[in-house]
Amino acid sequence: MRKFSSNIKINEAVFLFCLVMMAAFLAVYSKNRVSAPADDGYMPGEAVLVATDSTFITWVDFNVSYEALKVAYDLDIASYDQTVRLNWIELLAYAGAKNGGSFGKGTVNSIKKAAAELSEGKTTMATLTKDLKHYPYYYEAYEAVLGGMVGEYQIEVADETTGIKAFKKYYGLKAFLPIAHGFPYSDYDDFGSSRNYGYSRVHLGHDMMGQIGTPIICIESGIVENLGWNQYGGWRIGIRSFDGKRYYYYAHLRQNYPYAEGLSEGDIITAGDVIGYMGHTGYSKTENVNNIKSVHLHWGMQLIFDESQRDSDNEIWVDVYPLTRFLYKNRSKAEKVGDTREWQRVYEMIDPEVLKASQGQF
Repeated sequence: MRKFSSNIKINEAVFLFCLVMMAAFLAVYSKNRVSAPADDGYMPGEAVLVATDSTFITWVDFNVSYEALKVAYDLDIASYDQTVRLNWIELLAYAGAKNGGSFGKGTVNSIKKAAAELSEGKTTMATLTKDLKHYPYYYEAYEAVLGGMVGEYQIEVADETTGIKAFKKYYGLKAFLPIAHGFPYSDYDDFGSSRNYGYSRVHLGHDMMGQIGTPIICIESGIVENLGWNQYGGWRIGIRSFDGKRYYYYAHLRQNYPYAEGLSEGDIITAGDVIGYMGHTGYSKTENVNNIKSVHLHWGMQLIFDESQRDSDNEIWVDVYPLTRFLYKNRSKAEKVGDTREWQRVYEMIDPEVLKASQGQF
């Protein structure tokens, strides 16, 4: 009896200790887990997670629709020379915060209404978002996805009569579709579909089906961070944005001739440049093997808020299908270089961010 009684006391002590530790864990977890309140339109499963030290974002569900991207962008461009400048990322973040990250049918009208009130001076973004607890999160998250895509730049334009090219200054979309102008492709939203080579997993990118040798275009200016063979992606390219927040992954490039001539790790690349060629390499530990059944480009975007996320079990990859549809409006024209297998862009672009990077300002 004494032995049994003693065990009960010990078990009670252990039980109480476990309760205390669990309460402490839940207190810390609750403090560092941020989720939109019910009146913000929060839907279960769309919680916003931040690191346990609350210093950086650890998860993003990028659910912004193509329609919302287009409308917010058009409003931004239209306001460029107006008294009140609109920022497309702010408008999207406002809509995201208001609707818990959901972009349903009424979102576009919500964006338009907010833009009208801002343009007419009836309100400010600070006023619109003062009661939206998670607006700062949505702005940081959406800025991480879209931050380098709109701005001032110069690009060559050919005179309609003489054909002579000259640089002209613009404000607008300076990111490009990853498939060169004039080359066919097909796609659908395949983010999250299953994959089983090597191990069972979900697809964390977007596939664009096309023809072998199709020129692959640099989406956003940046620095070539990775180049070479990966058993899953075959010949692939990894380009990091200058602000370090976006890692663009281009995979399954052409057998024997995957890259643009002279491309090397560390190179500074301008959006619209030809960086490689479509193929179907990959699914092999042996280099230069075509084990992918369909010819296509796999491209993905990883968000990096802290370098610990770069190569880890906590990588953040977002669904870029709506963004791919949006980028269709900006396709870089490419031309063949003589009798070679090489292609190059037709119209050169001057991106101020490239100039800064070349001068070591990042």
